[in-house]
Amino acid sequence: MSASRTPFRFAAMSRRAAITGAALAAMALSACGGSGGAGAAEGDMAKGAAEGAKVTLVEYASVTCVGCAAWQRDVWPQIKSKYVDTNQIRFVFREFPTPPQDVAVAGFLLGRCAAAKSGNPDDYFRVVDEMLASHPQLTPNQPGFAETLQRIRTGLGFSQEEYLACVTDEAAIAQMEERIRAGQAQGVSGTPTFYVNGKVVADRSVEGLSAAIDAELAK
Repeated sequence: MSASRTPFRFAAMSRRAAITGAALAAMALSACGGSGGAGAAEGDMAKGAAEGAKVTLVEYASVTCVGCAAWQRDVWPQIKSKYVDTNQIRFVFREFPTPPQDVAVAGFLLGRCAAAKSGNPDDYFRVVDEMLASHPQLTPNQPGFAETLQRIRTGLGFSQEEYLACVTDEAAIAQMEERIRAGQAQGVSGTPTFYVNGKVVADRSVEGLSAAIDAELAK
């Protein structure tokens, strides 16, 4: 897709933002080992029970990740209804951008700007949800992500100038880089990755996650 048709990709982002996005795949390949997912982290976006809840479910995900989109569609509604909406657990979403990284970075930054502008964290999740729902074919390289960003920013009431200021914010980009490094240090190397009370859960199905959550709730 040409830059003229998609002003919300590399052409819309600062040089540093573009370099950051292009470097994320290489960063993910050098993940370190670690216990992973335990405790609160700077920049966490959360739903459900308050910090310090008996059980915390952490998801590392990307808005451009096919597996994340499938999980969001098929599993999340049941986990949300059973555990999050009832405040039985705290759900924490952590950003780990995947290809196309420039679009993932922009989507996450837009979500944070939306939440900051409205004062409502739900607007962050609104952006994440809409980005993940833009995978109707579940193919990683399908066109349309940039158009999705434009549609979302318009729906949020952001002008193009506000959007550009958001996705080229040097401080926000640096903070995202720190969150990515923190994920690597915890052993995250792909998405989606799930932790329940700091323990990785390989089975990300409703049954697998429910079993891990229920075991912790029963303690």
